[in-house]
Amino acid sequence: MLRDLHGTKSGLRGSCLSSVCEEARCPNITECFSQPSATFLILGDVCTRSCGFCSVRKGTPAPPDPDEAVLLAQSAAGMGLKHVVITSVSRDDLPDQGAGAFARAIREVRKRLPDASVEVLVPDFSGREDLLGLVLGEGPDVLNHNVETVDRLYPTVRPQARMETSLKVLRAAREWSEGLVVKSGLMLGLGEEEDEVARLLARLQEAGCDVVTIGQYLRPSRRALPVRKYWRPEDFERFSDLAKSTGIRYVISGPLVRSSYRAREAFEEVLSGRGRS
Repeated sequence: MLRDLHGTKSGLRGSCLSSVCEEARCPNITECFSQPSATFLILGDVCTRSCGFCSVRKGTPAPPDPDEAVLLAQSAAGMGLKHVVITSVSRDDLPDQGAGAFARAIREVRKRLPDASVEVLVPDFSGREDLLGLVLGEGPDVLNHNVETVDRLYPTVRPQARMETSLKVLRAAREWSEGLVVKSGLMLGLGEEEDEVARLLARLQEAGCDVVTIGQYLRPSRRALPVRKYWRPEDFERFSDLAKSTGIRYVISGPLVRSSYRAREAFEEVLSGRGRS
């Protein structure tokens, strides 16, 4: 296990790539890196937005690396990944807000790992469906976009985002293809009420989500928002049951769950369920 863990880290370092697993200080990094599994972070490690929960650096990013997509695909192939997850910082400074980089990354992964499934965890692209279309046009297997929290908390948690914009992204992905797995995630512990979470889960189902992840917010640094509540394991089980009762196909819910946790498992379970229906 330790050999796989260090091998994954070495592969990322050798390719000069970042992973959101490390940048966001994910609590599951040891488990995932040991499988091996990693969520590649493209477009640098500096974000143009200032979400209150995130430990990724904020500021003015460097220009995109033109070789990034090739390096990512080579690294994924070297690691022998069966399910490749690609995400990015928000790049509101770019004309295409990073959509082209996602498209290139998907193309390069397909060349080197034609049998692997590809999941993209995208920003909201300011709600521009033309930019989302650039990504979806490359045929990812999973489109993930996280709503993160309930609508009322957006001004402090996601001040440069809007719930309706995020739901628009998910609806557009669902309308793009019925075969696409649509996914979203949220954190608990930022001050939400139980009825607000219930309403959000219903809205995610209405937007067409197949998969939802629910985890406990853990403050990544002193600069980040404080934890307002630690929900109990049985609360996460209850929210999982509630999400499934709305019609969401697959739910991963627990204190340490993060958006890309057991991503391949979720994808395969949804496909299996569709095959039985």
